[in-house]
Amino acid sequence: MSNVASENEIFEDVSNPLDSVEDILHANEWTFDRMTEDELTVQITGKMGEYTLQFHWQEEYSAMRFSCLFDLDIKLEALDEAAKTMTSINSGLWLGHFDMHEKSQTPCFRHTTLFRGQTHTSGAEHIEDLVDIALAECERFYPVFDLLSRGLPSSMADMDLALMPAAGES
Repeated sequence: MSNVASENEIFEDVSNPLDSVEDILHANEWTFDRMTEDELTVQITGKMGEYTLQFHWQEEYSAMRFSCLFDLDIKLEALDEAAKTMTSINSGLWLGHFDMHEKSQTPCFRHTTLFRGQTHTSGAEHIEDLVDIALAECERFYPVFDLLSRGLPSSMADMDLALMPAAGES
């Protein structure tokens, strides 16, 4: 006899975390669009650029996919370099990863997270952390993707400089 609970028993305790996302967006006074019960989008302005945050809830798995899209499109001639650069960046990330949006040449930060066992409060804190981390990583690597959006860098020194960690803010 199996000790594994049925799929319905496993996932029945999870409410839709997009309700918590709405609470967070209201608290930040961000205008958002809840297209469906399972999909929400918001446009925000960072220090370096504009970002589109997308939240998709998959009830079957009690999972939420989060994407933070840049306001940049990578030039065709720079796509291979962008893929190599993302692989290099991703190897140093603890949470999420950079990828190209599936319907465009737009770089994005992505993370899918499970919500089983989380309460409304703990889920909200989890989402706040996820958004904070994503925005910090996007701001940190914005110069790299900005450079790639202009085409291939004229030298790898330009790319190395864009990838260099900043010591402070200007």
